[in-house]
Amino acid sequence: MTVIGSTKDAEKLTLTFVTEFDATPERVWQVWEDPRQLERWWGPPTWPATFERHELAPGGQSRYHMTGPEGEKSPGWWATVEVDAPHSLVVDDGFSQPDGEPDPAMPTMRMHVSLEGLDDGSRTRMTILTRFESFDQLEKVSAMGMVEGMTQALGQIDGILA
Repeated sequence: MTVIGSTKDAEKLTLTFVTEFDATPERVWQVWEDPRQLERWWGPPTWPATFERHELAPGGQSRYHMTGPEGEKSPGWWATVEVDAPHSLVVDDGFSQPDGEPDPAMPTMRMHVSLEGLDDGSRTRMTILTRFESFDQLEKVSAMGMVEGMTQALGQIDGILA
C-alpha cells in the first residue's frame, strides 16, 4: 500500500496522510492535474468520483460527485488557492448541496498537498495535510469515515502510475 502513515492531531486540528510512490514528482502531479486520472482515485473504490469541472489554477473551481454502490451521490467542491506544479497544491475542500454549490452546513477544510522527490527524484513522497477550523469539524469528518476513505483512495494511485 502507498500510505505509509496517517495522523489525526486534535490539538492542531489536522489530518495528515503520507504516501510514497515509485514515480517522479512530475508523474505524481498528473494524478492531481488530469481530471480523468483524478477520477480514478479520488474517493474509495466503492465511491468513485466524477469531476464535472476541474480548474487547477489559483482562483479555479472544481466540482465533483462520488457515486456510492447503490447509486447514491455525494457532491463536493474545491476552490484552488495555490499551485506550484509539480511541488505543491493548496485547495479549500468541502461538501456540496445537490445543485453542486458549497453546503454551508458542512465543514470546509484547507488541504495542503506537497510532493517531494526521493532517491534522486525517481520516487516521490506525497504529504496531504488537511486543516480544520474546529475540533467539531475534525470529529465530524472523522466519524464520516474520512481516514479510512482517504487511505483506500490513496491506495489506488499505484495502479494509475503503473
